[in-house]
Amino acid sequence: MSKPNKARFRLSAVRASYAEAVGGDSVEVETDDGKVYTFPHPLFTSDELAEKINAAEGDLGKARVLLGDQWDDYVKSGGDANSLMLVHMAVRTESQDTVGKHRPPHK
Repeated sequence: MSKPNKARFRLSAVRASYAEAVGGDSVEVETDDGKVYTFPHPLFTSDELAEKINAAEGDLGKARVLLGDQWDDYVKSGGDANSLMLVHMAVRTESQDTVGKHRPPHK
């Protein structure tokens, strides 16, 4: 039982609330040929993936980690590492604004 005046949050409800606030737990990137590629929203990147991204060298390494098995098809569709990382950075910046204004539900 929680103590009076203490906030308690249900993790699944908090996650769902933030996912709704930022438009989902993944990000879609469409190349000029109309193909769509996805990567986890920066707020919802797993610890394992975050470690791999942080350990990767430069935009190329980070972009390859973000897209994983989709990377080769993304490049064939005209995508490049710098553009993908610009999208990633834009999503992070935009979500910081949203998160600052959002209030998750209390239990």
